[in-house]
Formats: sequence, structure tokens, C-alpha cells
Amino acid sequence: MLDFVIFAVTLVVVLLIAVIYMYPSSKKITTIPGLDSTSAQDGNLVDIQRAGSLHEFLQQQHKELGPIVSFWIGEGFVVSIASPSLFKQHANVFDRPGELFSIMLPIFGDKSLYFLNGAEGRARRQLYDKSLSHENLDQYSEILNKISSDMAGKWGTVVKDEHISLQQYMTAFAIKAVLQCVMGPYFKDDKEVLTFLRSFDQVWLELEQRIRDPEIPSDDSPRGKIFKSALEEMRAAITRALEHRTKHRMGSKEDLIVDHVIAAHKKDTNAQVGDCLTYIVTGVSRATSLLTWCLYFLASHPEVQDKLFTELLHGYNMGDVSTASVFRLRYLREVIEETLRCAVIVPFSARCQDFDTEIGGHKIPKNTAVIQALGVVMHDEKLFPIPNKFDPMRFNVENSTQRDTLAYCPFGFGSKRHCPAKDLTYLMTSVLVATLIRKFSVRMVEGQVVTPYYGLVTRPEDEVWVTVTKRK
Repeated sequence: MLDFVIFAVTLVVVLLIAVIYMYPSSKKITTIPGLDSTSAQDGNLVDIQRAGSLHEFLQQQHKELGPIVSFWIGEGFVVSIASPSLFKQHANVFDRPGELFSIMLPIFGDKSLYFLNGAEGRARRQLYDKSLSHENLDQYSEILNKISSDMAGKWGTVVKDEHISLQQYMTAFAIKAVLQCVMGPYFKDDKEVLTFLRSFDQVWLELEQRIRDPEIPSDDSPRGKIFKSALEEMRAAITRALEHRTKHRMGSKEDLIVDHVIAAHKKDTNAQVGDCLTYIVTGVSRATSLLTWCLYFLASHPEVQDKLFTELLHGYNMGDVSTASVFRLRYLREVIEETLRCAVIVPFSARCQDFDTEIGGHKIPKNTAVIQALGVVMHDEKLFPIPNKFDPMRFNVENSTQRDTLAYCPFGFGSKRHCPAKDLTYLMTSVLVATLIRKFSVRMVEGQVVTPYYGLVTRPEDEVWVTVTKRK
């Protein structure tokens, strides 16, 4: 009998060890609440897809389990944090877990700043950030005012009650503005802009498809061929712009990102293209989304638009929108802040460390990807009551000072790896919105239901249609 008991106990222990080995659940390595891996190969991918997106999955997990949760992506253990206090404990981490963003690898390349960590990554960011500093913003004002005025001119030719495709216009603006701010005058040529736009649209479409279906198509498949061709065309356009800038930079007073990229990589064209595309692709996608949502919220909230128009009417003269005037327009700033919060343009960021650490009293094994669930926090009803309501007054001086500074981090936070173009993004959005709203009343076409799609950035799932009327 004793022999049988020993045999049974031994068998159970062996089976338990085998299960733990084959399915390395979070219970083995951490006390953080979360999901065990449902598949040794995919982790909790099915659970994420069932939720609709990673952002929506994180919302569910944090609502059920609290401000720190764990799960699996493939064979990788992942932690997500969602509170200002936990953000503070992770505020000085610079390195990015490349495996979570591998979908961007074919676009930027492994030499790009997007994937660069450690001392070299910090040094390169510091170099590039010079051209995006607050002190350098004036050099972009003329570019942005010109493109904004051109768009206002096109809106001025629209027939009364004609439906305007908002995302299409905002994409056109963002492409021109970002290309010229990053690369310089070469992209004043509309033909080159259109060439880049065509390839960008195809590349972005494929990336969003890969989010829905992680199985990457082969290069020989129809999808693979379209993607490869579009990517080659996009890289060729940036290569031409780099060659142009190298030849014609002499004597220019501009201090653009492209200049620092050329200096950093000397004759390594692939590395130059990768870093330029890092700023362009992320910049265009985020600017398009922010501008679309901002004008959507203004069109669907006439009382907010009227209040903004009053500020614009009295806030400065009717000439170009200067950098100085942008930062005097307090209500415009509040509208942009609330757009970033309400629309959750970038739902999360992520960091990692190459040593064991601790967050919220829990051990975090080295090289663990830690997601900073920015969107979850910005929709936390304890921090932002009725979080789905669009209310710019949340960001007036009185309300802002009562909130933890890390409760609102639409551009990420800490350690010099938050969005480098934060100030330029505010300027770009301010110039276009101010130019359009002081000249036009924008209204929604009736009968639309606008639903967010949480992909690489958060955008409206379908086109947003508006009408515009010239102001007297």
C-alpha cells in the first residue's frame, strides 16, 4: 500500500512539473494577477482578439484585476500597469521591448532609432530632439500656415451642403506637413507627395491587416507583393529626398530632423531612411488621427466650436497663426488635450529592463515587457468622471492642477522616450484647426455612428462626413 502511495504522489509531482514546463504560467514567476497562457505558441492572443484589440483587452483586465495585470503574448510574459502611482515607479525606463513592436521592423529596419536601446539610443534621441525643441518651433510655422491656408482655400470652393471626407483631407494635410517638417522643401513638389502617399496608404493598410491577423503573408503572395512594392517605393521616395537635402543643405537656416539623421549615419543610406521613416510614419498616422478626431468633436459639439471661434476671433489678428499666438489660445489647447484623452490616439507604450526589478510590490523578471496602459488611465472614471464625454473644461487650469500629472500622458512619459514631436504636434494641430474654424462652421452629416478602431493608432472605423459653411 505504501509503495502505491509513493508511486501515486511521485506521478502527480512529475505531471505537475511537466505542465508547468510546457505552459509557463505567470503563477510560476510572479505574484501579479493575470491570465495563464492559453496556448504555448500564441499565449493569450485569442483572448486579445476576442476583446477586439489590445487596448480593449487591457481595459477588461484592469477593470477586473486592478492596476497591475499580467498575460502572455506568444511565449513572452507581459505586464501591464495602469495607474499614476505605478507610472511613477516606471518613469525612468528608456529601453523598448522590440518584440512587441516587431510589426514595424520591415518599415524602419533594426538599425532605426525606433528599436535602438541603451546608451546609443539615448544619445541618438538627444541629437534628433534638438530640431524638435520648443525653441525651434518657429521654423515650422511658415510651412504649416501655408499648407493650412491651401486647405482652407479648397474648403472655400466646396458647394453648400456638400459632404466632405474628413479623414481624406486630414491625411492629405498630415502627409504634406510631416514630410516637409521632417525632410524639408523637397516635398513641396506635389508629385512626390502623391507618390509617397500612395505607397504609405498601401503599407499602412497591410500593417493594420497584420494586427487583425498576425499571420504574415509570404513575399510571393498577392498581399506580400503589394506590400513589398509599396515599401520599396516609399523608401525610394525618402532616398531621393535625402540626396536632395545633402546637395542643397548648404546655406539653409533650417535645423530639421533630416539634417541630424544625415550627420549621424554619414553614408549609411539604409540607416538614414529607417530613422526618417520612423518620424514620418508615426507622425503622419498620429497627426491624421488627432486632426480627424479633433474636427469630429468640434463638428459634433457646436457649443464647443462656437466657444473656440469666439476665442479665435478675439485672441489674435487674422494673419498667420504664430507659435506665440498658439500658446496664448488657452481654450484651443484644452480642446486638443481633451481630444487626445477622449480619442486615446496612442493607447499604450511599453518599456523593459535587463535586470530584475519591482513594481507595486511585485517582482518583474528581467527583460519583461511592461506595457504602460495610457489609454486605460485616461479613461479611468475615478480620474475623469464620465470618461467618454468630450469636455475640454477638464483641462482648464483649476481642474488640471487637481489631477496627478501622470493621469494624463497622451505622448507617453519619462526618460526621454516619450513622443519627441509633442510640441510640434500641438503646433501643427493648432495651426490647422485655428485656420479652418475661424473661416468655417463645421457640422456633422446626420445619421452617422462614429466608432473608434483601436489599431496602431486609434482612428474612426469608417469615414467621417461633415459639411462646412463659410463664416461671415
